[in-house]
Amino acid sequence: CPSFDVENGPSACCSPSGLQASPGSGLVLHPNLGAHGQRRESFLYRSDSDYDLSPKSRELSRNSSIVGELHGEDLIVTPFAQVNMFSICDSTWKYILRNPMGPEFVSAVCMLADESYQKLAMETMEELDWCLDQLETIQTYRSVSDMASNKFKRMLNRELTHLSEMSRSGNQVSEFISNTFLDKQNELELPCPMAKTRERKKRPHQQTQIEGQGTLTQISGVRKLSHSAGLQGSSISRFGVKTDQEDLLSKDLENINKWGLNIFRVAEHSHNRPLTCTMYTIFQERDLMNTFKIPTDAFVTFMMTLEAHYHSDVEYHNSLHAADVAQSTHILLSTPALDAVFTDLEILAAIFAAAIHDVDHPGVSNQFLINTNSELALMYNDESVLENHHLAVGFKLLQEDNCDIFQNLTKKERQSLRRMVIDMVLATDMSKHMSLLADLKTMVETKKVTSSGVLLLDNYTDKIQVMRNMVHCADLSNPTKSLDLYRQWTDRIMNEFSHQGDREREKGMEISPMCDKHTASVEKSQVGFIDYIVHPLWETWADLVHPDAQDILDTLEDNRNWYQSMIPQRPSPPFCTGDREGDGEGGHRFQFELTLDDEQDGEMGVEECERGTEEGWSPVDQGGV
Repeated sequence: CPSFDVENGPSACCSPSGLQASPGSGLVLHPNLGAHGQRRESFLYRSDSDYDLSPKSRELSRNSSIVGELHGEDLIVTPFAQVNMFSICDSTWKYILRNPMGPEFVSAVCMLADESYQKLAMETMEELDWCLDQLETIQTYRSVSDMASNKFKRMLNRELTHLSEMSRSGNQVSEFISNTFLDKQNELELPCPMAKTRERKKRPHQQTQIEGQGTLTQISGVRKLSHSAGLQGSSISRFGVKTDQEDLLSKDLENINKWGLNIFRVAEHSHNRPLTCTMYTIFQERDLMNTFKIPTDAFVTFMMTLEAHYHSDVEYHNSLHAADVAQSTHILLSTPALDAVFTDLEILAAIFAAAIHDVDHPGVSNQFLINTNSELALMYNDESVLENHHLAVGFKLLQEDNCDIFQNLTKKERQSLRRMVIDMVLATDMSKHMSLLADLKTMVETKKVTSSGVLLLDNYTDKIQVMRNMVHCADLSNPTKSLDLYRQWTDRIMNEFSHQGDREREKGMEISPMCDKHTASVEKSQVGFIDYIVHPLWETWADLVHPDAQDILDTLEDNRNWYQSMIPQRPSPPFCTGDREGDGEGGHRFQFELTLDDEQDGEMGVEECERGTEEGWSPVDQGGV
């Protein structure tokens, strides 16, 4: 059994019983051989020695995201899987030493003769001590994947701290990623030398103004619409929508089963009803209407009603985005590695969740709604405000006239579907990203090292974990599409951010990161977005379905490199204490906040954050921003 490297993980070659799993017995987790040598890895595979998590500090390059000689086999990076990995290695040695007649014993004796027995014993004891330390930190009320989540957060904090030190734009990108993709519950702000001298501007009406009208006892945003007229079974169009460009729409939808459908052309040729015709085509392809006895007129009525509740004046979170996520989810469900894994009801739930996941989106963030004491924030107690609202509206629309597409499901099926949809849509709250990533990576790696490499997905917890991450991947799939599509999505999201920034400026609020059209760096934001959020997520998904997502990773890397090449070469001014602060212009230097759990696991002070600069390392060295 090879040595155990906690910083970058042990090799998965110690997996017991080298038996080959039969394809029908579950999701087979294939070793990701070869792919490591063809593309860069995410920051998750970099050395974590700065936090002294390992029993010994090995000399590893800061550039460990660039594949080298250590990357010939799968690496294990989640702490719980590492603990299991060591226990398996330890058991393997015990088996070898207790069976002196076998060839394994001869090899072991030769190895012990070549190496110092005392050194091996000392390393083994250190590794056991590390495992015990990890096990002692596990709290019964927390998932073991929290160990990975906390580790990944610390590593991301380190990466973003270095990025924020590079320039004003780097600071803004760092703050955007942290504010958007890290859960802000139970946080402890690190002492900041500049915080003592910073005076916060008063924001007029920020604490007292309540946006929106209406009563809290009703679901806001639901409007009475009439689409049923003329929607009899015999008059429904080929793709569920009436259009005088049906031939062009037909040609567009020939790609419904391919990654990267041009949803913009679909919208153009369907009289701006991309969600209705895309969902109609997917349901026809999968025969879901026959399977669940969904009346065609009810389906079209519901879809048109749902699409009408997406705001056409919102640049990004509109029915185009919903259609794109639904079609992407449809493709991910069809990946060969997941063949026969999900039931028809689970497929129905996933596609429905993707369709409703942003309905009635107002074009502003959860934090904006919280900061303005909006009606929605009050209703949902600041917790996943928009995601809860999307669910409420989506299910409420089923109660409209001729909109109940689940009318022929049994009570048990409806309850099961509702539970799954709620779980998946709540997982689209981007602040849950790191927990989702840690959950999936821990599950995949633990299965790799503790079984014959088969993920059975034979219980709700494991299956919904994969489904949540699937919809999350689809929601973050823009950078994995062709560059021309990706750039259109980027323009849209930046415009939406700018509109929120304009509203914040009008209200005298601090402008959110990346929402100031005068200072936001599109190119740097996309490189940072890919490096720290999209790449780690898709890298983990690719491990789950290997080798089915390799083309997606290749496109992602190409797009990242294109945006990197478009970053202006003229550096922006570095930070200094004399810069303007708190004015929404990205003037204050970003400081990280750690959760209480993170502080217990390995507190990192300001001096430690700055150590990387003193050592001459930065994200630029990693091919980052």
